[in-house]
Amino acid sequence: MGSDEVSIGRRVVVTGLAGSGKSTFSRALAAKTGLPAVPLDLHYWKPGWVAPTPEEWRQKQRQILAAGSWIADGNYHETLALRLERADTVVIMDTPWTACLGRALVRGLRRPGIQMPEGCDDTAWRRFRDEWGVAWRVFRRRRWEPQLERRIISQHGQHASVHVLASKPEAAEFLIRVGVNQAATEDD
Repeated sequence: MGSDEVSIGRRVVVTGLAGSGKSTFSRALAAKTGLPAVPLDLHYWKPGWVAPTPEEWRQKQRQILAAGSWIADGNYHETLALRLERADTVVIMDTPWTACLGRALVRGLRRPGIQMPEGCDDTAWRRFRDEWGVAWRVFRRRRWEPQLERRIISQHGQHASVHVLASKPEAAEFLIRVGVNQAATEDD
């Protein structure tokens, strides 16, 4: 690897406030590295937008995380420690909360064409309601959620390399410089 290249492992957690760009970054990182992207929102919901029980959600993630390589993006702080146990890399999307709020509002006005969980119908009204609800959550959680996330990472992710990306240009630069550490697969 060149001296400017950033090495990541084969199990990557991407986290940050809602609207911080986690999914967009994860898809780009997957395209660059060949690691499979795992958008947690797609796995969370049961048909008809039914939430799993906490134990069902933990079990589902254990199954997903048993794979040798993945890029898991999502919040779900109650199970972040579970993802950190197997992660060798953590990327924190530290996007300013005002940008996160703005992205959620814009997503509520347009139909982004994102993949929906199996058995969950998407309508313009549902998207508008949900994304504007996300904007309100971002505003309410803008201070304590990033602090909670960093505390969980410091407790359960000491073994992982941590990268904090605070803007779109930083994320783009990271993607240019990233390389996958093949040695990280030896324990799989």
